[in-house]
Amino acid sequence: MKVGDTGPGRRSIAVFDLGGVLIDWNPRHLYRKLFDDEAEMERFLADVCTNEWNLEQDAGRPFAEACALLVEKHPEQKDLIEAYRTRWVEMLAGPIEGAVAILHELKERGVPLYALTNWSAETFPLALGRFDFLQWFRGTIVSGKERVVKPDPRIYRLLFERFEIDPQQAVYIDDNKRNAEAATELGLHGIHFTTPEALRLELSRIGLL
Repeated sequence: MKVGDTGPGRRSIAVFDLGGVLIDWNPRHLYRKLFDDEAEMERFLADVCTNEWNLEQDAGRPFAEACALLVEKHPEQKDLIEAYRTRWVEMLAGPIEGAVAILHELKERGVPLYALTNWSAETFPLALGRFDFLQWFRGTIVSGKERVVKPDPRIYRLLFERFEIDPQQAVYIDDNKRNAEAATELGLHGIHFTTPEALRLELSRIGLL
């Protein structure tokens, strides 16, 4: 789970990714309702509405444009493609309770909390309106608003500059190991999130919990 530390300083700030750490977001929550066959669903997500395609929305591309491009290539899949946009909210299963409990404990201890997320600027307000704990952060960087996505170093540096965060004093938690490793390279203590239990152990080990 641990990706690594840089420097001997005590970590006193926590930066969280959102989807896959605090929020159970997964397109399968929607598409299992639209496919009778699991293998067909996986093919669709691997070949049509792919992770790479979705990342372009996280980088600022409008969903209408993104869906139109796919419908042009896969006209027979038009309804399924459009559902990614019109029924996006059904991809949110709810909070990852154990991780939110950790977030709450950190908040109660007075730990400064920030968020850094790859998320579409169009859909992020839907999550913001649903999950009260998103209000606990002192600041949030949303890739779709900034038009740059992790693991590009520019988005981490934007976090440091905008909120005056010394990376040597902060931990960064992400379910994508590559993103956590990129954070470590920039001086943060990157933690690859796997389970709330493993996260609790690591934060306790470094003295943040």
